[in-house]
Amino acid sequence: MKLKIPNVLTIGRIILVPVFVVTFYIPGFLGDLIPFFIFVLASFTDFLDGLLARLYKEESKLGELLDPIADKIIVAAALVLLVMNDIIKNYEVIAAIIILTREILISGLREFLAKSQVVMPVTGLAKFKTFIQMFAIAILLTGESGNKLVNLHDYNAHTIGIVLLWLSAFLTLYTGYDYIKKGIDHATD
Repeated sequence: MKLKIPNVLTIGRIILVPVFVVTFYIPGFLGDLIPFFIFVLASFTDFLDGLLARLYKEESKLGELLDPIADKIIVAAALVLLVMNDIIKNYEVIAAIIILTREILISGLREFLAKSQVVMPVTGLAKFKTFIQMFAIAILLTGESGNKLVNLHDYNAHTIGIVLLWLSAFLTLYTGYDYIKKGIDHATD
């Protein structure tokens, strides 16, 4: 079986996760920047594999299966590491829980609806939510080095990342509600 480029990118994103986790433990500047760049690369390949699949009509069942799994693995790993390292802490953890809960819930809902051959297309707002979520996580991954890179007077990288994480959590609730409503409407028909 010959793998298509979008599937290779998706599989590559899954393979990057253990590398991402290991590099998170490198101390100092490199330990802040390497996981950041790996996460950004993984996020970009998420965008790129979907674009290439649609552009070249290379959508496949394998891609349909692996793409959402790859996305959830990298996001979950990043959020767990950020919470574990107290980068996301106290009430901020609620935002991370909202994001993870929605990811699991929507995956289950999609699986349920797939049995009835109902497809839930991704909305523009859900794509925007994903962008904000990935951007927030990427900023938070920069750790102390992010403050040196983002010198915005009264704000630091951590504050910007947390604000964007909360924005992502609110968008997550909104888009998640929309998907759940559609799923319940279908299930009660």
